[in-house]
Amino acid sequence: MLRILYEDNHLIAVLKPAGVLTQGDRSGEESLMEMVKKYLKEKYQKKGNVFLGLLHRLDRPVEGIVLFAKTSKGASRLSEQIRERRIRKIYHAIVSGMPREKRGILVDFLEKDTARLKARRSEKGVRAELAYETIRMGKKYSLVRIDLKTGKFHQIRAQFSLMGCPIAGDVKYGAPEALPGDAIALAETELSFETATTEEIKRISIPFPNIWENLLKE
Repeated sequence: MLRILYEDNHLIAVLKPAGVLTQGDRSGEESLMEMVKKYLKEKYQKKGNVFLGLLHRLDRPVEGIVLFAKTSKGASRLSEQIRERRIRKIYHAIVSGMPREKRGILVDFLEKDTARLKARRSEKGVRAELAYETIRMGKKYSLVRIDLKTGKFHQIRAQFSLMGCPIAGDVKYGAPEALPGDAIALAETELSFETATTEEIKRISIPFPNIWENLLKE
């Protein structure tokens, strides 16, 4: 069932569960975008195609908040905020081990390895930056809060792997074992932006998944 987190005349934010595609691909599986279009078509009894602008994506194994534009004005205004980095994205993650510093800033230059569908460090790569803070520590895992400064391909997954603390369940980036449902312990938990027609700041937040508590007890 689709969970609506926010909706106005121009924008709609929904929860993407881990394992669901943000946008359709060759697999033919129903994507989050298709679910939202169906919701809008039924709610507003629209005939024909429904406009829906994709403003950002989350990787398939990641849970979190996804914001769409219902109108071209919404798409234009929010795309401008994204380009100017005025949208704030906060993530939480369970990482293997414990970061050496309780809090810090990670800066790497990453490029996409298209053959392996991974991000890797490269002198030819683009600058990727995030700030993190360790919130809790268990025996095997740590809970971190991440303030994403740049939104690059697999950025968070790659940067924590590079620092020796891969995200729990993320075997592609070095985690020792998978999690149920092929999910990884990474979630976008907060999104802040200006509405499309006013200067009002909207802040949407969700808790991290309850199942993560079990990892912190290990």
